[in-house]
Amino acid sequence: MPNHSRVTRRLGLKTALATAAALPLAGTALSATPASASASPQERHGSRRLEVMSFNLRFASTTEPNSWAARRPVMRELLRRERPHAIGIQEGLYQQVRDIESDLGPHYDWIGTGRAGGSRDEFVAVLYDTRRLAPLEYDHFWLSDTPDVIGSNTWGGGSIRMVTWVRFRDLRDGDREFSFLNTHLDNASQNARARAASLIAERIAGLDRSLPLVVTGDFNVAAHKNPVYDTMLGAGLADTWDAAAERSALYATFHGYRPLTPDGDRIDWILVTPGVTVHRASINTFSRAGQFPSDHLPVQASVTLG
Repeated sequence: MPNHSRVTRRLGLKTALATAAALPLAGTALSATPASASASPQERHGSRRLEVMSFNLRFASTTEPNSWAARRPVMRELLRRERPHAIGIQEGLYQQVRDIESDLGPHYDWIGTGRAGGSRDEFVAVLYDTRRLAPLEYDHFWLSDTPDVIGSNTWGGGSIRMVTWVRFRDLRDGDREFSFLNTHLDNASQNARARAASLIAERIAGLDRSLPLVVTGDFNVAAHKNPVYDTMLGAGLADTWDAAAERSALYATFHGYRPLTPDGDRIDWILVTPGVTVHRASINTFSRAGQFPSDHLPVQASVTLG
């Protein structure tokens, strides 16, 4: 995996202007942060634990009854309540990701590019709390036979699919470095999903294996029930849900705005390398007045990197 890009806000903006291939860093949020959100992550969590979330946002639309205008206040409340240190999102459109950054407040930033390049199409962006994490490098690749070709889709998938990868420094854990990889596999083609998982496993093998790795994503298949899952675990990863010392109640992570399914399939996962301690895994069922923030439930993991 190419990983030569040095990440700074200035370079990110310069890159965005220079090429449609990269739109790595959004600007500083303009909205005020509520007083309840002003506490540092360490004050809230009281430890070195890293709070991670994977969340398929459901792309912003004007279609009722679940338009983005209706969902955004609920999304804002959920994220402000949880305040993860790192969030791998799927399906976010450019302005939607900017909305979320604004709603989280000035301590959050993000890295990502549209799957068709630049600000076009959906993002698999990575949002992060700048009080806790500092990005050192980032890269994107596409889930195809030509992974370095922006917008490529060669395996018969229903949509362009990609990966966003970041190497972070954990500012509150002795400047420990770790890798964070976020993806969204195809919903239409098992062949595309299987080949994507193999490519991701290949790219993982090329990372610095001395560093912990966190993988977030909507994999569009149920954990324990598909070869894609086997491939990801075969890449040397553990499922945080299975590894956790403590778990929430289990629900299907895709609900489609219908009643939740207890003990249902988890198609959204957080995976980690051995040596990462998983304290708690949870599926967040937050809603407000019957309105869910997305057609997926966010999945969360509280971990210590080593």
